[in-house]
Amino acid sequence: MHPYTALPIAKEYPLDSFISLLQSYPDWLVLTGAGVSAESGVPTYRDSQGQWQRKQPVTHQEFMADHHSRQRFWSRNMVGWRFMVEAQPNGAHQALMKLEQLGVISSLVTQNVDGLHQRAGSRNVIDLHGRVDTLSCMVCGIQSPRGPLQAWLENKNPEYAVLAGAIAPDGDADIDHLDYSSVQIPYCEHCSGIVKPDAVFYGDSIPKQRVLQAEQAMQSAAGLLVVGSSLMTYSGYRFCLWAQQQGKPILLLNDGKTRADKLATAKLGGSCSTVLQSWLGGLAEDGFVIRG
Repeated sequence: MHPYTALPIAKEYPLDSFISLLQSYPDWLVLTGAGVSAESGVPTYRDSQGQWQRKQPVTHQEFMADHHSRQRFWSRNMVGWRFMVEAQPNGAHQALMKLEQLGVISSLVTQNVDGLHQRAGSRNVIDLHGRVDTLSCMVCGIQSPRGPLQAWLENKNPEYAVLAGAIAPDGDADIDHLDYSSVQIPYCEHCSGIVKPDAVFYGDSIPKQRVLQAEQAMQSAAGLLVVGSSLMTYSGYRFCLWAQQQGKPILLLNDGKTRADKLATAKLGGSCSTVLQSWLGGLAEDGFVIRG
């Protein structure tokens, strides 16, 4: 059992008290969700009650088994990709990078697949659900970057190249009202196998080694801070279970309901970037020096 025990029952904390709690522990594992990228123009799938607010993405099983499902995925992804490329790290990403440099964040685990944490400069990042900027053949395993594929998709499907759909968190786009039965989709140029982004689709499992790495990161941290996630998927929720089992504080920074509300030490809504920048500013006032 970890020495941090006798934690208070979760409740909504005012900003100053929430920041004070963050400053009371030496290092945190931070788990981020779609809410941390919202200010970069990448919207969330769920509303404040944790309910779906758009059509669910293609599942792993559908993608692998059905050509029509792959056509749906690639037609949406082709439109959404340009938005993912243009999205820039926001104040929350920048604050987390600086908090890592200060040493108060020991690990950053993200459920996002957009790579914005790395682009902001964070180094110790575990991409729990993978990334969408690389591809793998599901037969021969050869990997390739996602970027160059865009030109091929647009050349083969010119009518879709001019579309501007509403972006979704994984580079997807809302164009389901269109007929995409004629969309040409990519296959591996080496073995003609199915090509898939290196992201964990719904219905798929996170690689065991990645889960072990994340569990070890939670074991070595003093507490868990969840930023911008409703924790409705078990892959994120289990971090709260781990922290609870280890007797460590669980702080939730998220607008609306989360699956772990009853487990949390404290909770706060509002802008992720505002709260994280406030934490960073308080440390600067205390004389912390950025390392590296």
